[in-house]
Amino acid sequence: MIRTDRLKQLLRLLSHRRAIPANDLQYEMGISRATLTRYIRDMRDTLGAPVEFDRELGGYRLIAHTHDFGPQFELPGLWFTAEEVHALLTMQYLLANLDTGGLLGPHIKPLLGRLGHILGSADASAAEVARRIRIQTVGARSFELEHFQAVGSATLRRLRLVIEYHARGTDQTTRREVSPQRLIHYRDNWYLDAWCHLRDELRSFAIDAIHRAEILDQPARDIDDAHLDEVLGSGYGIFSGADVQWALLRFSPERSRWVAQEKWHPNQQGKALDDGGFELRVPYSDEPELLMDILRHGRHVEVLEPADLREAVRREHEAAAKLNAG
Repeated sequence: MIRTDRLKQLLRLLSHRRAIPANDLQYEMGISRATLTRYIRDMRDTLGAPVEFDRELGGYRLIAHTHDFGPQFELPGLWFTAEEVHALLTMQYLLANLDTGGLLGPHIKPLLGRLGHILGSADASAAEVARRIRIQTVGARSFELEHFQAVGSATLRRLRLVIEYHARGTDQTTRREVSPQRLIHYRDNWYLDAWCHLRDELRSFAIDAIHRAEILDQPARDIDDAHLDEVLGSGYGIFSGADVQWALLRFSPERSRWVAQEKWHPNQQGKALDDGGFELRVPYSDEPELLMDILRHGRHVEVLEPADLREAVRREHEAAAKLNAG
């Protein structure tokens, strides 16, 4: 791959003359004909530079009308340092691998190829990034790409949707007309905050539970952001609601080393204790998800309040103990 300074030199020479003979380019750059041929090929085939050999003029030239970059062509990537390209490649890999639904892959793949060519095939190539970085998601559920695209398009275009939705809690599928408000990516899964015209209230829908999605030619009902946050964004996690309670949890000194650095909710309140433990206050509206997070800490967490949440945790531990006793 050509070094950045060589690319800039070649581009400068081509930009300042209508056409420049190969011999002149070799002389100005101090390179052989074979090296010049390789440079021209890399500029044209790898970086998309509109370079051609004009037989009538007897030299190489840039063709301004054959590209979409305006009258002055700029080689992509020349403003990036090697470290910045490394960061871009790493970011691309992260996006592609976090994108479990395949939403970005087809669009990012050409970018990855271009960045790889710009960087070359040394120790910072895309293949090396993939070799040195691993991403493993837990609990990500698969969904239909076409459903996500319909939901995303309707959300941005502010149009209504008709969806067939499977509610796992009741194991029922219903047909609903909704006005999409915003898409939420939460714990490796996608959700749609929307006004449900069937229930006449705000609801959160898991994208993977949508079995059919059709965009209607009808404007969506807009809900104020403040009201959205009040109803769907104030409680704990994706199962939030308007009726908010606060849970007070006390973690053991051992588990506090992790929990003190974790973000359970944007409005959480934490306090380090003298014995090395940690107290955490979090708002919640519906307890299932908060209950799951509490239970994963086992004997290392005590629910101080409210009493009904403490009782729910006690019942779950008791039932689990009975289930595993034999």
